[in-house]
Amino acid sequence: MVRVAGTEIPDNKKLEFSLPYIYGIGHTRAKTIIKSMNLEESKKAKDLTNPEINKLKEFIENNYVVEGELRRQISSNIKRLKDVQAYRGIRHLKGLPVKGQRTKTNSRTRRGNVRKTMGSGKRKLEKK
Repeated sequence: MVRVAGTEIPDNKKLEFSLPYIYGIGHTRAKTIIKSMNLEESKKAKDLTNPEINKLKEFIENNYVVEGELRRQISSNIKRLKDVQAYRGIRHLKGLPVKGQRTKTNSRTRRGNVRKTMGSGKRKLEKK
C-alpha cells in the first residue's frame, strides 16, 4: 500500500477514489490534485512509480492542510468557541446539534438514543 500524508491509500482503486481516504481530501480535491500533477485519471495507486509517489506526497503536504494538522485546527476552533462561550460553543458543550437543526424529533445521533416521552422508548428488559 502507498502511504501518503500518514495514511495508507488502497492499491487496487483509481487515484480519484483512493485519495479521499486521506482526511481533508474529498473527491473534488482529489480530481484537482490529479489534474494539477498531470497524472492519468485511470491510473491506480499500485501503478504509481516512486518519483510520482514522492511528488504526490510533496504536493499534498505543500498545498493542503490534511490529517493531523487539520484535526488540530478543527479541535482548536471548537475549543475557542467553548472558551468564548459562543452559542455554538455552548451547543458543543451540551452535546446538542450545532448548526440550527431541530431537536424535538431528530438529533438522535448527537444526543444519544434519549427518549423523553413516556410511551416512545424501548422497553428495558428486567433482570430476574
